Amino acid sequence: MIPRFKIVITGGSGRFGRILKKKFNKKNFFFPKKKELNILSLKSIEKYLKKKKPKIIIHLAGLSRPMMVHDKDISKSISLNIIGTANIVKICSKLNLKIVYFSTNYVYPGKKGNYKEIDPVLPINNYAWSKLGGEASVQMYNKSLILRVCMTEKPFLHSHAFNDFKNSFVFQEEIVEILPKLLKFQGILNVGGKSQTVFNFAKKYKNNVIPISKKKNKFFKNFSNSSISIEKIKNLLRL
Repeated sequence: MIPRFKIVITGGSGRFGRILKKKFNKKNFFFPKKKELNILSLKSIEKYLKKKKPKIIIHLAGLSRPMMVHDKDISKSISLNIIGTANIVKICSKLNLKIVYFSTNYVYPGKKGNYKEIDPVLPINNYAWSKLGGEASVQMYNKSLILRVCMTEKPFLHSHAFNDFKNSFVFQEEIVEILPKLLKFQGILNVGGKSQTVFNFAKKYKNNVIPISKKKNKFFKNFSNSSISIEKIKNLLRL
């Protein structure tokens, strides 16, 4: 199911954006480069969107990894993930366009797991704080959808995987397949897979992955379970 209306996707040069471009390289999908749409310039955003006249903006652009960059350069993290997102929301509101914002399951506290969309949030690191900062502006605009995703690259990139940290990973390609079905919804949706340790997830696809503890990892050492409940999305899609 490929939407026929126009969709603009920011951050098309990123890891997930490239997979989307490969899947949806159609005439009604637009993947602007930074020189065409700069999320730090309201004028640039408005000019591009008025020109293309899309129905939906899928907002991926921002700063993600390495995680340490959000500690070392908080100014860049704030600019790209919080201010940039707020700028997109401002123009979407002005032009009456829907925004679909990709956030992260790491906005939840990372302690008990199986977090529902209505559960309190308490980000586990600066990256997650920056994504929650972006969420704040999106939440103010009714014509929006926030996806708190738990996804990773395929094949599993790392040689080691935590055996004492649970998550709800799915591969990016799986998110791409269901994304068109999600565009009609509003509010907040958790998107991911079943709860399991990162090691258990990884070993299914990489036989030589080595189990390690998260205790020495500064970004995850104080957390044990960031898994999410996907009951809401399953009910909506009748999976």
